[in-house]
Amino acid sequence: MRVSRSIKKEISAMRNIPVNLSGFKLRVVEEPSIKVDQNGAVVTAYGTDEPLYTVAVFAKPVATDCYRGKGEELRVTLTSSPEGIEEGDLVELIAPTVSFWERDGRSGLTWRAQGVKPVAR
Repeated sequence: MRVSRSIKKEISAMRNIPVNLSGFKLRVVEEPSIKVDQNGAVVTAYGTDEPLYTVAVFAKPVATDCYRGKGEELRVTLTSSPEGIEEGDLVELIAPTVSFWERDGRSGLTWRAQGVKPVAR
């Protein structure tokens, strides 16, 4: 199937969309680890030998007017080493982005950030 140029442009516009997470608390639910593919090979940043990392965080809206919204677990790819981050830490993502993907009838969102840092309590 041939994809038209305008559709390709729309799809590429759905990549690396900056995300404002200032209204959410993020708690690490799975410690950061080096990202590997389905064959167990380390995934590196495009054009480099630097490994990518993944961290799972639970994102929950900050309570407003005595209402707490539901949260969701996000698995985030990090482009820098997440030094000193442990399970249970409250964190902030550095320059988070989200991208839409679609393959073989499935689709979803991928989360990415330049890094992660602890939030002072």
